Amino acid sequence: MAVLGLTDPAEGDWGRLRGLQYSSLARNTVARGLAHGIAALGVLRLYYGSIHIAALIGWIAVLAASLFYGAKIDKALGDADRRRISKEEVNRQTLSSIGNALVWVVPLATFAPFSPPSAQLELWAVCAMLMTASAMLLPAVPLGNLLFAAIVGGAALVSFLFGGSIEMALLSLVFMVIVGLGAIENARFFLTARIAESAMAEKSEVVSMLLREFEEGEADWLWQIDPSRRVRSASPRFAFALGLSPDEIEGKPFIQLIAGPAWDTGQFPSSLHDLAERIKRRESFSNLLVRVTINNQQRWWELSGTSKLDEDGNFDGFRGVGSDVTEQRESSEKIAHMARYDTLTGLPNRMMVTEALGEAMRYADQWRTRCAFLMIDLDRFKSVNDTLGHLIGDQLLARVSERLKSIMTDNELVGRLGGDEFAIVIRDASDHNRVVRVADAVIELLSRPYEVEHHTLYIGASVGSAIGPRDGTTVETLMRNADLALYRSKEEGGGVHHGYEPSLHQEAEERRKLEFSLRRALEKSEMMLNYQPVVDAKDETIVSFEALLRWNSEDHGFVSPAKFIPLAEDTRLIVPIGEWVLREACREAVRWPSNIKVAVNVSGEQLLDPGFISSVVTALSSSGLPAQRLEIEVTESIFVRDSSTARAALEQIMSLGCGIALDDFGTGYSSLAYIRNLRFSTIKVDRSFVTGAALGNPESLAIIRAVVAMAESLEMSTTAEGVETEHELEVIRQLGCRKIQGYYFGRPMGATEARGLFQGSQLRQANAG
Repeated sequence: MAVLGLTDPAEGDWGRLRGLQYSSLARNTVARGLAHGIAALGVLRLYYGSIHIAALIGWIAVLAASLFYGAKIDKALGDADRRRISKEEVNRQTLSSIGNALVWVVPLATFAPFSPPSAQLELWAVCAMLMTASAMLLPAVPLGNLLFAAIVGGAALVSFLFGGSIEMALLSLVFMVIVGLGAIENARFFLTARIAESAMAEKSEVVSMLLREFEEGEADWLWQIDPSRRVRSASPRFAFALGLSPDEIEGKPFIQLIAGPAWDTGQFPSSLHDLAERIKRRESFSNLLVRVTINNQQRWWELSGTSKLDEDGNFDGFRGVGSDVTEQRESSEKIAHMARYDTLTGLPNRMMVTEALGEAMRYADQWRTRCAFLMIDLDRFKSVNDTLGHLIGDQLLARVSERLKSIMTDNELVGRLGGDEFAIVIRDASDHNRVVRVADAVIELLSRPYEVEHHTLYIGASVGSAIGPRDGTTVETLMRNADLALYRSKEEGGGVHHGYEPSLHQEAEERRKLEFSLRRALEKSEMMLNYQPVVDAKDETIVSFEALLRWNSEDHGFVSPAKFIPLAEDTRLIVPIGEWVLREACREAVRWPSNIKVAVNVSGEQLLDPGFISSVVTALSSSGLPAQRLEIEVTESIFVRDSSTARAALEQIMSLGCGIALDDFGTGYSSLAYIRNLRFSTIKVDRSFVTGAALGNPESLAIIRAVVAMAESLEMSTTAEGVETEHELEVIRQLGCRKIQGYYFGRPMGATEARGLFQGSQLRQANAG
């Protein structure tokens, strides 16, 4: 049914297939007209003399009009293979076939009854010829053929029946069926052939389009050479890539065109030599990167080629495609450089340093020598970066890298690992003194002052080193061991060089175990607070306590604060631990007399934590302690890390009513700007100045006097730390400090013992025994 055009199945583009069918009708218009003309002449011969001539001429005129109308419809369908044919167009063509068939019914119905049986048989032969011709010449319209055969054959069948010729009637019926089946089968073959032709044409068009696009592209071209390796059928794009015209390159040796001066010298680049050899061996290649010389400029081409054979199977040269990939290669080289070099300093990055160390270790293993790996960490760089900004910090890193490069020899490679960490690979470290000399030179050179944007900056360097293969047989092991040595240098205050020692692993393992225990210390209730009294310098009455954190570990026993506090800060465990200290100190202070304050030390990590202010508010509200009785102690180092954030946090704490004490004043990054910009409640004088003043040290005495005078003028209080003897007490009183803290009045004690002090009359006896 679909072939006949009665239905259009859901699968497939049948609108386009109908177009392929009907577009061929116009090509058979002449043959169709000729067949009908011959048949009409046969009818004229049969009935001339027996049928009035006017009737015959009238019939021929109607037939001609029918054929003309059909030809007009067929011509309109000539482009149907390039568009979708409509249902109306199919119907018009079908009606044309029906009309043409009805014209042929006229002689069968009106002429045959008035003629002898022999003439009737001849007329049937003419009509049978027409039905057969239509089925053969017009396979594109099987429905029209069927209708034509049915109408004309049916008329002949009726005519034979009226004439009493039953045999001819049956013969007409059988002939009609055969013609109908033949028309359908012929139409099926015709449609299949047209579909195949269309697919081939479409494929050819797509290939042609792709070739045109390929040739018209900006970077690709087709090339072809004959068996003597000369260019043939030069494409315009290929000629353009060579900077010549197609005529200029036609017949020229392919290698000569792309070799430049190397053609005369014979000193081909390795990639060009490889191309020539592959062509010589008649070996196909794909995406071969070749360095060529075009107009005395070095370019990079990517070529693909396959050998071609003639009709007899003989080698007939090469054909292929090519493209200029110079920009892509330069971009790739740039990306590769960026992947291996630090963009800020221009030094090799971690990946390249790691590769260099691996090469040095292979060299040491091959020649039974030693190599070395030095890790460098800048001291006090973070303070510069945080205080003056990243722009100054980046410029400082660039200056550092310049200094490091200045002391490198061919035996060393220096790189930046990231941040303020650098590394040096010493390829041949057979002379161990060379490692020491390089490390000392690094420390000395990097410790010199820097001038950056009108700032004089002072930093330093800590160095850790490991010798391979003695301290590690793999790159990872050697780097890790150098890092352990660097950690030891940092622990000792920086500015020194330490080599790797096996004991460092044990220390690192101890730190790891200590960190593991520290993470569970609060859960296991291993933390406790001790309280050290602070007294009035005049009447020696208690005015406050400083809360001091202590840790009695189940696994490690009593751990010194000097050991676990830095670890807590490094791992940021200080934040939850600090929150617990605040809550516990406030809860305990509520039990003291209402005039006694509690001081809590706060680290920079806590102060810069976004949740710190809320933790202070929570500690005060949950305990019921008035904010005026809580004093937060900070050190000057917090202002170096992030002065704006630190100042904002402290101002919020002061707005709650809490006091702020500046601890260890004069020992760190001292700046009067901190004191001038923030209204501290107390300035605490470090124990080192107290000891120095008691010994009569002029500098210590001058510093304490200056601090006391400044505090008085700014309406701040002063506390002298570390007073242990009566002599120190008298000196501090004479210098004017208002409050005193130290073993002379009491060591740090538990909460119960601290509460008991308020029941005694002699505080000085708190530390007796």
